[in-house]
Amino acid sequence: LAERIATETGIPCYCYEAAALKPERRNLAVCRAGEYEAIPEKLADPAKAPDFGARPYDESIARTGCTVVGARDFLIAVNFNLNTTSTRRANAIAFDVREKGRPERIGNPITGEIRRDENGKPVMIPGTLKGTKAIGWYIKEYGIAQVSMNITDINTTPLHAAFDEVCRCAEARGVRVTGTEIVGLVPERALIDAGKHFLRKQHRSTGIPKEDILDIAIKSMGLSDLRPFEPKEKVIEYLLDAGKDGADKLTALTVKGFADETLRESPAPGGGSVAAYMGALGAALGTMVANLSAHKPGWDDRWEEFSRWADKGVELEAELLHLVDEDTEAFNRIMAAFGMPKNTDEDKRLRSEAIQKATLFAAQVPLETMKASFKAFEICKEMAETGNPNSVSDAGVGALAARAAVLGAGLNVKINASSLKDKAQAEALINEANNLMAEADKAEREVMEIVEKLIHN
Repeated sequence: LAERIATETGIPCYCYEAAALKPERRNLAVCRAGEYEAIPEKLADPAKAPDFGARPYDESIARTGCTVVGARDFLIAVNFNLNTTSTRRANAIAFDVREKGRPERIGNPITGEIRRDENGKPVMIPGTLKGTKAIGWYIKEYGIAQVSMNITDINTTPLHAAFDEVCRCAEARGVRVTGTEIVGLVPERALIDAGKHFLRKQHRSTGIPKEDILDIAIKSMGLSDLRPFEPKEKVIEYLLDAGKDGADKLTALTVKGFADETLRESPAPGGGSVAAYMGALGAALGTMVANLSAHKPGWDDRWEEFSRWADKGVELEAELLHLVDEDTEAFNRIMAAFGMPKNTDEDKRLRSEAIQKATLFAAQVPLETMKASFKAFEICKEMAETGNPNSVSDAGVGALAARAAVLGAGLNVKINASSLKDKAQAEALINEANNLMAEADKAEREVMEIVEKLIHN
């Protein structure tokens, strides 16, 4: 890309970050050193010349300057709000944490002469946060000082780690962080990781809905301190998805809406989607018991154990909710295939192939629902055996829902597989479905025996 820009526009181009052709240029600051005024000097020095489009400085370059092209992981630009108006205090905190740190001084650590190495360069005392750049400033609009930070390596220093460390260093200097301001956009995982981090600090389960985790992150870091923080406007994935129409998804419906859509005379959603939803409910009930157990008084030393089970349940619920819509999509593919033209022999051949392909998909999707729903038994059984005994009936209902999901999805595998022309493939699908149905019967009985025993004791 950089070469193309230079060739097609004549604008000299530097490469930085992961695209850097010279190691020192991985840092954007090296490419930008001296800014616009240094361009004539750089173009005249082979060691500092652009990677592409290097040529003598002229009137054209005077108008366009140079450009840079790079590739890197997401950068988070964040400001930490302080309960002070002192830029000096904010700067001190910024120097404490930023990777570059501060110059070492001889004698007085603030006013003493800067210590230099044999090459005359300042000796630096590194800060505590790798992959960060920071400075302190005063924001007249808010009447507060801030530590303004760029987190350039969010894998090494996650957002929540930066927040905690700025809080620690601020407190050491008699200052308090009152909130956090995200500049621009932030990746979802940064907030999810933050929410889980603060839940773990509270010894709370992390196996809860994503929306709840985001809310914990927003409240814990004070993201709404200066203005309301709206995930739909600040999280990059949500903005990218904003233009996509998800209103037609079954999982976007209310509980009543889903039931009403099922009872209408249209054949979809049908048993396959309902089976997947039953599986999701089974996983959700097992997860609920795990979360109740993690928060049970007197069981505080077991919260991590139950949180791990809840995490499994959340992942399983998400998988099965996806299959709710996937099953209806499978039916729609069959209808589309049957709607193909059949005027010529070629039309008929293509139509027949499309029908068989769609039918195979329609058998494979409920098979995936069976496999996913079967995983709910493990959670429900564990929660029945070791979870909060007051919620053992919920674990039992979860197992019943899982069995209904496996058996219901199995019927869909069989009816679709029976329409396949490839009888060997059909038999293999049906045999796998029958085995899973038999195993589900067995797993459900095992859970119910535990449940009944605890209820009657």
